[in-house]
Amino acid sequence: MPFQGKIAVVTGAGSGMGEATAQLLAARGATVVLAGRSEERIRAAADRIKANGGKAVIRATDVADRADLEGLMEWIGQELGRLDLAVNNAGGHADFKPLHETPADESDWVFDLNLKAVYNGMRAQISLMLRGGGGAIVNNASIFGLKGVAGIAHYVAAKHGVVGLTKAAALDYANSGIRINSVCPGATETPNLLRATGGDAHALDAMIPVGRLGQPVDVARAICWLLSDEAPYVTGANFSVDGGMSAG
Repeated sequence: MPFQGKIAVVTGAGSGMGEATAQLLAARGATVVLAGRSEERIRAAADRIKANGGKAVIRATDVADRADLEGLMEWIGQELGRLDLAVNNAGGHADFKPLHETPADESDWVFDLNLKAVYNGMRAQISLMLRGGGGAIVNNASIFGLKGVAGIAHYVAAKHGVVGLTKAAALDYANSGIRINSVCPGATETPNLLRATGGDAHALDAMIPVGRLGQPVDVARAICWLLSDEAPYVTGANFSVDGGMSAG
């Protein structure tokens, strides 16, 4: 198994792409730390992994809180001894509205969750990985990190920031045994998308060149490849996982 004996952390692991990634990492041999705000959700996700013979532990964490996020990484170092793989997946946004009508506290929350959490997470993850001799990180951006979309300027800016942050950090650690890449999922059938579309997410199928919504496992497979030894020469890359939506 490609991740046998590896220690991995996935944020936002209680559902959707985060849970799918944690499941796939565990199925391929990793011990996975599932982090998320809802202890109930990450515990249920960890139980599903264990039911399939995988190794999973949980740590309730609000990644938008820098101290909480740093505490997660300190705990991993103390309890598990090292960190080999990290997936900064947690993210989210509020309702669409014009920029000038967006409350300042909402913008702060979006930037804290989608950009600052990735920055702060990588700072702590890289420190652990340097002590252990290297590792690999994948940051979950969004198709909105590749284009402009009306009504959600703060989220678009944050996701563009994740793509740029990934590239810059990859150069910082290219000679240190740490590879850092990002993925940009398109419309993917997750609880967040179902809420945003009022449960009618498949109305988007016709807009996608391959003719269907992405599934969380589609993104998880791309992430796991980027984390694996099959991608030793890939760093600073951004992978679109969007059924061709960004190709036109």
